[in-house]
Amino acid sequence: MVDRVVFVVVLLLAGVYLWASAQIPELEMGDPLGPKAFPRFLGVGLIICAGMLFFEMRMKSLKASRVAAGQGSKPRAWGFILIMVVVIGLYFLMFERLGYVISTSLFLCLTTSYFNRGKTMANVCTSLGYSGASYYLFSVLLGVNLPHGLLPF
Repeated sequence: MVDRVVFVVVLLLAGVYLWASAQIPELEMGDPLGPKAFPRFLGVGLIICAGMLFFEMRMKSLKASRVAAGQGSKPRAWGFILIMVVVIGLYFLMFERLGYVISTSLFLCLTTSYFNRGKTMANVCTSLGYSGASYYLFSVLLGVNLPHGLLPF
């Protein structure tokens, strides 16, 4: 049941995101792809993720039909969704105050520590490495203004 809810929410989010990206005005000069290319790419990525989730749900239901399951929904799944919503909300709230690198590192460290339990050093290195590399890519190479927050750069 939780998978279905997430599937519908991701599809709705993708639809709203693609609609909103279509509202971006066209520019006569500048990048030949225009300002709509990256948001459309993200919207299509959301649809692809929803499709992958749908495929996973299908495979799970086929497997469950082969095995006489009879088990109810897992209450832990709803708790996990609630925790993820809170963590993402905190990430959004702290993004401007702490800056891109610190807030993204903390967010990734929290999420990877849940999914990759017991590998603290790998989680910290992955979180810091991704945050630093993506900051360099977007801020330095692409010229995107990201919040500095507590860091001087």
